[in-house]
Amino acid sequence: MTEKDFLTKALTDTVLTRRSFLKWSATLGGTAVLAGGVNTGLKAVEAAADKAASEGKWVSAACWHNCGGRCLIKAHVVEGVVTRVKTDDTHEDSADYPQQRGCVRGRSQRKVVFGADRLKYPMKRKNWEPGGGKKELRGKDEWVRITWDEAIDIYASEIKRVKEQSGNESIFAVHSGSMGRVLGLYGGNIDRWGSVSWGTWREDYPLLTGIPGTGDTAGNDRFRMRQAKLIVLWGVNSAVSSNGNPTYYYLQAKKAGTKFISIDPIYNDTAVALADEWIPIRPGTDTPMLLAMAYHMIDKNLQDQDFLDKYTVGFDADHMPEGADPNNNFKDYVLGTFDKQPKTPEWASEICGVPADRIRWLAQELATTKPAMIQTAGAPARINNGECLPQAMLTVGWMTGNVGFVGSGVGPNMHSRAANAGAALINAGSNGVKAIPNPLNDKGTRKSAPNILNNCEMWEAILSGKYHAGYDDIRDIDIRMIISADFGDALNQRTNVNKGIQVFRKMEFVAVQSLFLNSSAKYADLVLPVTSQWEQLGNFQTGDREILIYNSQVTKPLFEAKDDLDIAVAVGVRLGLKAEDIKPLSSEQMVYNQLAGCQVKLQDNSGFEPLLTITQQDIAALGAKGEPQTGRIPYQEFKDAGIYRVKRSADDKLGHTELSGYIKDPEGSPLKTKSGKLEIYCESLSELIKASGFNLKDPLPKYDPPIEGYEETFADWEKKIKGDYPLQLYTIHYQRRSHSSFDNVLWLREAFPQETFMNPKDAAERGIKNGNVVLITSKHGKVIRLVLVTNRISPGIVTLGEGAWAQVDEASGIDMAGATNTLNGDFATGQGHSGHNTCIVQVTRYDGPVNLQSDSKWPQRIVFKEA
Repeated sequence: MTEKDFLTKALTDTVLTRRSFLKWSATLGGTAVLAGGVNTGLKAVEAAADKAASEGKWVSAACWHNCGGRCLIKAHVVEGVVTRVKTDDTHEDSADYPQQRGCVRGRSQRKVVFGADRLKYPMKRKNWEPGGGKKELRGKDEWVRITWDEAIDIYASEIKRVKEQSGNESIFAVHSGSMGRVLGLYGGNIDRWGSVSWGTWREDYPLLTGIPGTGDTAGNDRFRMRQAKLIVLWGVNSAVSSNGNPTYYYLQAKKAGTKFISIDPIYNDTAVALADEWIPIRPGTDTPMLLAMAYHMIDKNLQDQDFLDKYTVGFDADHMPEGADPNNNFKDYVLGTFDKQPKTPEWASEICGVPADRIRWLAQELATTKPAMIQTAGAPARINNGECLPQAMLTVGWMTGNVGFVGSGVGPNMHSRAANAGAALINAGSNGVKAIPNPLNDKGTRKSAPNILNNCEMWEAILSGKYHAGYDDIRDIDIRMIISADFGDALNQRTNVNKGIQVFRKMEFVAVQSLFLNSSAKYADLVLPVTSQWEQLGNFQTGDREILIYNSQVTKPLFEAKDDLDIAVAVGVRLGLKAEDIKPLSSEQMVYNQLAGCQVKLQDNSGFEPLLTITQQDIAALGAKGEPQTGRIPYQEFKDAGIYRVKRSADDKLGHTELSGYIKDPEGSPLKTKSGKLEIYCESLSELIKASGFNLKDPLPKYDPPIEGYEETFADWEKKIKGDYPLQLYTIHYQRRSHSSFDNVLWLREAFPQETFMNPKDAAERGIKNGNVVLITSKHGKVIRLVLVTNRISPGIVTLGEGAWAQVDEASGIDMAGATNTLNGDFATGQGHSGHNTCIVQVTRYDGPVNLQSDSKWPQRIVFKEA
């Protein structure tokens, strides 16, 4: 490395290197590092680094991304510079009292906060002007650095202009964040709605079981789970998509003797670690397999009929809700009594790809094993027309009677509650700031506020000027402005990126607040740099029900970055609003309020007690107002550790088993469903789907082939002639990212290339070899990627990790980065959930002019280097 190379690296690779270089070189006498030559300079830097390490301090630092884990990260800070990171070492690690360890993403967090590609200054698009300017240049225009005063003037004047000319209904906050407070006070805005991560579980579970929430309490806590004899992981890959301890918790169950079966199109990392059996299945075909399992149970009289009669409605003609057609019952539907199509394993096998004997074997295992659990995640339910899946899965679980007692359960067990179901045992308090309602969506629900756009319809609605407001209710819409605040990247993370780009280029104004020039920011007019949680006074993270993480400020705001809420205040004041209405409390007071309000469950499970003892001296140091209090641990201990974990044991009173109260006393503890029971036949779900306006659904879990599902890979289903898009795309969470976060970190790009997985059979048919560049084409877009040929994925299926930052080549229309939503179509069905796992594609060898080198070697999106 030459002296010039060394200097270039020191000034451009990361903010960390830049600032460290300046501090260390100043310590060594200005230019002494370079004057002494490269070797001497490097040794001097190393010596200075060692000196700095001895002088620094460890600070609890946020790992705030939506990976499902939320782990403890400690940053070693020297004069505002993070020199290294570590994870939880607050106590000895054990199976019963585990540490909350960070993964590779958390350990690379300083490359996020101190990345060379951080947005440093406010900037506007060169060819933008009020009304849009040259809109077609969005995404490829030059950027002009501006002052914060200029930026706030533009932001506020555009909001005012659009409101005065077209009304608040023309302002679309695709990610409102803190700006939602301003917009709420200024007359409101159009919002968006719809489930993304949870697929169809979000609405299905509470309507079918009467239990509020998304179903993340289904099953058992980690101690009771160890008593299960069998756990079926249906579309679960916690090792990647629920980081932290979930897979470790599953491992304890395996050590205790639990048998694991994995059902997934991919032999995923969790299956590698845990599974005794792997059953490959085609994406979007889980419902036929579940119906066939039900058929086998009925055919062999294996169902727990006493459980079904006592606790459910809709299984057979004798147990239907009042007023329902007795012929439209689950048992007769499965047997094909009226539709003349028995849902046999042979019928299902043709669709799902699982051999009929294998379906029978699994049904037999589940029906004859107690206690047993079916645990699933969001992926199988992220399909178009997918409401039938949760309903079918719950029904099969109920048929086995594996509900309500220790070691049993059925339902989604993912994200922060994976492998440790149950309500949180510890929580932070409220920050004390009341939400400001949106006047255009004052009740915040789909039924009472139809003037909000669905995630899967919003791009099409904006382009066409029409959207579904409900059943037989199509209304006009005229969006002229998009606002995206608080790290959002809807352009990248919602289906149909190409259509989203058209929308952004149609707008009169697009404002984005972000850490980086992500996909949404790239196509904006005004981009504002915001602070990360490392630059904020303090934040709280929670995931596992037993932990609460408190992170302190690691460094002062870098460059000219501002907090999202402070940006909102500045814009609001320009609009004539009062600063105290937008931010009624100081940042210091909000942090204190959350600390003072921290509550932890009493060991006898009788209620909560304050977590923290806070002295008057603590309050003064926090810069807040409040009264001293007594809690379980001192505040300073919590701050220094950065985490509190509730101590648990197998025989404590803090365990959880879903539906145990109802099973013990169904009369005294009726469910909050329409019937008061578990609903196999659910009129409420059918009514909800109808009210959404996209399509209709039967009250039973009848199979409704998804749009762009397996059946559509055929031009002629009966003759089994494949069509133009013969493969299914299965989008997965990926080690390199948390959704789109971390995708710009070069360390992670190098460690986890954005590859597409393909089965050797499919590759051979196409003349594709491992490491080739392939073109993946759908009806909605095309991407190129390097291919990994592996038997870990089933034939007929290819996969890509979701969240790559789209990099669409203007000439060819090809996304060079391999963003899955470039390929996914935007279809609003059912409750308006996202159908990311129903997408059909073709894959061919790509011999175009592009040399697809590793994206770890791509130039970073650095707009302005440090002055």
